[in-house]
Amino acid sequence: MSTEVLERPDLKDADTGPEMFHYVRKEKIAESAVMGTFVIALCGETFPVTKSPKPGSPVCPDCKEIYESMSG
Repeated sequence: MSTEVLERPDLKDADTGPEMFHYVRKEKIAESAVMGTFVIALCGETFPVTKSPKPGSPVCPDCKEIYESMSG
């Protein structure tokens, strides 16, 4: 299974910090971006892909923990 960090910006108010990005299945990214279908992140969040993370973007801690346990 190939997984990549992709976006699900958890929309936050300006004073609560930056948006978070989630890990999703790599093969679902393009389909979601083009067709607007929803992807399911490792943490269980569902959302359509609308943008890619930039290096250093904050990652969902639940997704990161699950991903690290899978690859370890």
